[in-house]
Amino acid sequence: MATLATSVVLMRWQILSAVLMFMASTLNVQFRKSDYQALAFISSGLGIAASCWFATGLLGMSLDFAATWTHIKDVMLEIMSHTPPEWPMVIT
Repeated sequence: MATLATSVVLMRWQILSAVLMFMASTLNVQFRKSDYQALAFISSGLGIAASCWFATGLLGMSLDFAATWTHIKDVMLEIMSHTPPEWPMVIT
């Protein structure tokens, strides 16, 4: 019993991401049957995100969301500083 409890504690994020992948797949099938294409697309995206999370967890990689968000913000500000002042144009 202790071995089972220890494995659940150590694998909690991988188990959670596997459950999320299953739920996203199930929702995707149900939404496609019900002809809700937009919701099926969203559930597919959630399934892809959960599978990437699962794979990075199995490989032992961790993502620092704060550092990633700061880097994305810095890159976007740098890109926007190089755009011409009249962009985006508004055609009236």
